[in-house]
Amino acid sequence: MKYEHLWADMHSNIHHGQMGQLEQWYRHAKEVMDFWPIAYYPFAIRVTPAGGELEDLIPEEQYRADWERIKELAKKARAEGWPFFPGYEWQGNGRDGDHNVFFPGTEGPFYHPMTYGELRDALKPLGAIGIPHHVAYQPGSRGKNWDTHDEEFSPVAEIYSSHGSSENDETSFPMERHEHMGPRTDITCYEAGLDKGLKVGCIASGDNHTVPGESDHGMMCVLSKSRSPEDIWEGIRARRTYGVSRSRMVIDYQLNDVPMGGVIAPGEAVFSLDVTAANAIDRVEFLEDNILEKMIVHSGTWERTPLKEKGRYKFEVEFGWGPETRLFPDAAAKVWEGKLCVPGRILSVEKLWNSFGQQIVSEEEKECSFTVTTHRGTETGKWMGPSQVRREGFVFEVEGSPEDILSLWVDGQEYRLALREMLAGTRIYSQYSQCEEKITEKFGPTPHYRDDFVWHCAFKFRVRRAVPEAAYTLHEEFPVVLKAGSQYRLRVWLKNGDAAWTSPIFCRL
Repeated sequence: MKYEHLWADMHSNIHHGQMGQLEQWYRHAKEVMDFWPIAYYPFAIRVTPAGGELEDLIPEEQYRADWERIKELAKKARAEGWPFFPGYEWQGNGRDGDHNVFFPGTEGPFYHPMTYGELRDALKPLGAIGIPHHVAYQPGSRGKNWDTHDEEFSPVAEIYSSHGSSENDETSFPMERHEHMGPRTDITCYEAGLDKGLKVGCIASGDNHTVPGESDHGMMCVLSKSRSPEDIWEGIRARRTYGVSRSRMVIDYQLNDVPMGGVIAPGEAVFSLDVTAANAIDRVEFLEDNILEKMIVHSGTWERTPLKEKGRYKFEVEFGWGPETRLFPDAAAKVWEGKLCVPGRILSVEKLWNSFGQQIVSEEEKECSFTVTTHRGTETGKWMGPSQVRREGFVFEVEGSPEDILSLWVDGQEYRLALREMLAGTRIYSQYSQCEEKITEKFGPTPHYRDDFVWHCAFKFRVRRAVPEAAYTLHEEFPVVLKAGSQYRLRVWLKNGDAAWTSPIFCRL
């Protein structure tokens, strides 16, 4: 069956103090997602008389009022024809791990018992689900307790977020951003759940507390029969889901005619895979029971192939490098006005957005105008604080000749991009002369034997290496013998470091 690939952040934690921004969060979510299961965050730090800090539920009258507003927004969104699922974060006593609770309709109770079993027993009859997240933390201290897991109530788990990767304790995405929660362990990781024989799919989502749908913190995709809330919900419950660490990938894989998340009988089968990514695909890892069974290496298969006279190419433009706010406090936020003009055609534009204030002003066949706002701050290390630099960007897919010259206008200045040079590698562009003027205006002439002062304080953006269609698309088929009780899944790696994880296909008698 042909499914639609629909994207969302299923871990957008809006706090009580941010409820005045709820409409802004909603508008932004509609810009970067196909649907939105919001995860209201009913917790705050409570300071003890002696100065200790405890995270606890906020007063009941506050979270009850907030929850009513969330449900009202769900009704509004559904009336506007946009799939919205009300939800909230549940933590309990920490012994079962943190879960986000979501409801299939626009209603549902706010219930926060101490154990996962109590939560499941109360909400499962209502059709709700509870998705575990950052599962690989210490057991008993908000790491996942797979012994109490219910496959029907929790059909998928979060394998990646701003915390890092919970897949296992050895991946290249460490869980070190929230050091107060400790390093990760294999006892509670995602693979530990699979090793117990549980049928649990996977997603990635941000654990974002300042803006929904931050590209840099991961997103999830569901293979849905349509864009209706009912079909989206069915796709999640059926585990037809996967997650990406950053840029989006369209991934379709099957064993015979069974898609990711499904159940298949043991015996001979044909594995088939199609991937379309935002950058060059490096490799795909085919895993059987969490062990690498086959490596599909894409690097080296396309680089020497002659370019077509007319072809498709992708490249990323990323904004956000600039001076330290210590020297230039007004550089904490920077508005970039841009426009890409191509002699061929612009086929698609992917938004790599991490904060509010982004806009595609117009998108036409030969021209795309945009405004992005990048941010620099000093919030790293604060409770639930974002990363210091919030960069913004786009992945452009264009059609044209290798000899094309593209025009990228940034803040009124034209940068001529020769596609052949773009294929050679990444290029950095700076607002060098503007920075020289700013330095002279503030500090006077500052001669030096090298240009550190200017270069380090100049606003910069980069155009990442362009790649042809053969680099970012992959089709593969091969036979496989399926073993009863085993599970089969994929990891996809791009050359730029982006990754994806798919829900397994489960082999059962």
